[in-house]
Amino acid sequence: MKVRHLASICLVMAVCGSPGLAWGEEEYLAVFMEGKKVGHAVHSRVVEGGKVTTSEQVSITISRANIPITVEMTETFVETTEGQPLSFESVQQLGALTMGVTGSVDSRGIVSLTTTSMGTKQKSTLQWPNGAVMAEGLRLLTLKKGLKEGSQYSVKIFSPGNLQAVDAQVRVGPKRNVDLLGRVLPLTEVTTTLSVPGAGEIVSVGYVDEEFRSMKSIVPIAGMQLELIACTKEFALSENDVLELVNKMFMASPEPLDDVGSAKSIGYLLKPVAGTEDLSIPSTDNQRARKVDGGNVIVVVEPVAAPAGAKFPYRGTDSTILEALKPGRFVQSDDEQVVSLARRAAGNAGDAAEAAKRIESFVAKYVANKSLSVGYASAAEVVASKQGDCSEFAVLTAAMCRAVGIPAQVVVGIAYVDEFAGQTGFGGHAWNQAYVGGKWVGLDAAFKSAGRGGYDAGHITLAVGNGEPIDFFNLAATLGKFKIEKVMVNKGR
Repeated sequence: MKVRHLASICLVMAVCGSPGLAWGEEEYLAVFMEGKKVGHAVHSRVVEGGKVTTSEQVSITISRANIPITVEMTETFVETTEGQPLSFESVQQLGALTMGVTGSVDSRGIVSLTTTSMGTKQKSTLQWPNGAVMAEGLRLLTLKKGLKEGSQYSVKIFSPGNLQAVDAQVRVGPKRNVDLLGRVLPLTEVTTTLSVPGAGEIVSVGYVDEEFRSMKSIVPIAGMQLELIACTKEFALSENDVLELVNKMFMASPEPLDDVGSAKSIGYLLKPVAGTEDLSIPSTDNQRARKVDGGNVIVVVEPVAAPAGAKFPYRGTDSTILEALKPGRFVQSDDEQVVSLARRAAGNAGDAAEAAKRIESFVAKYVANKSLSVGYASAAEVVASKQGDCSEFAVLTAAMCRAVGIPAQVVVGIAYVDEFAGQTGFGGHAWNQAYVGGKWVGLDAAFKSAGRGGYDAGHITLAVGNGEPIDFFNLAATLGKFKIEKVMVNKGR
């Protein structure tokens, strides 16, 4: 399981930030997960020359199978004193790898982007989301709306790390006495509901003082509880506890599953946990999801076979499929080294099905160092390092398929494993689906590398995308919202 979903903390802090910060002030918070201090956060705001510069920095250290990894993220927003966006920057250091993106917004709302990874810069543009705000715009709106109990309002918040805006509903609650690491203060409760595409709703609860400073915020992530608590600089920067994440990212199976790869299909009865109002599980060509009584969801996973004779490159006009051919920040299908490897892997394949399978097998062997120390790498970075775990296999597979004209997506969800780092059951995982002859066909180079054979009915899809941060946010948001009550294995003939 990746730590990539921790990038969602930046989005949470943009929502539950410190809108009352004075000129030049810094504010420190300690970050807790499952009751253990795992990092710190720093907010700052400076007003100068008619511009407001707000910075939000987060550092978290967790352990995966006793391998520590530190994730550091910094987002900087530059706005007018009226809250109009001017520019932004996001720098994410995930283990040994760093990715940055800068953007400037012109008077027409056109955002000029520069993405930097491994010293390589990619330029692109996007349209500023209508009505979206960044840190200062959110601060001004918060001041305008006030803290009257019962008041509610909507806001669209732009996240540089995800390069998209997320709708948020804010509700002001009562005053409560809140424990802040031994200090008890009367604070106003503010509940924020984020509507994340593909992940449903994420509800965070914050507590702010009379100056609108966020003193404590709580948000559920992957079935765990994340807390940010205002504190002294000395405590925020003090030594962290050790939180082992692998066991937190596994879901129990109601029974052992033998020889999953031979199953024609597997049905799963998913039961929402208490407090989950709407469990949203996608349907794809490989799985069918339907809601039944009590909010339960039945998911039937039946891998489709790749149709023979399909030509590539794809020449159709479907916008979704064409999107799965484009290069992206993490899936750099136009990178020279990626293109070279893709052509080498596909070779003289006679059709798209054979080419996709050849790429899957190639990646399974190419990523020789199956390391948990990589936070999250792009396809170009994997080509250079030849190391990583499931998501590194997935982004490289997607990029290589796209490089030869086969539409491909990165899939995130859970997959059954007999044993991983002492755990058995369904663990967070990433794999692929490639568009072949009118069907999205599952590929799993990581499982093939481990000798499992690749994609099978032991995979439950939770989100599909381009390997962007929002995809892993969706995974983190959905994990912890359900339990697997029953499995129904169909071996077929």
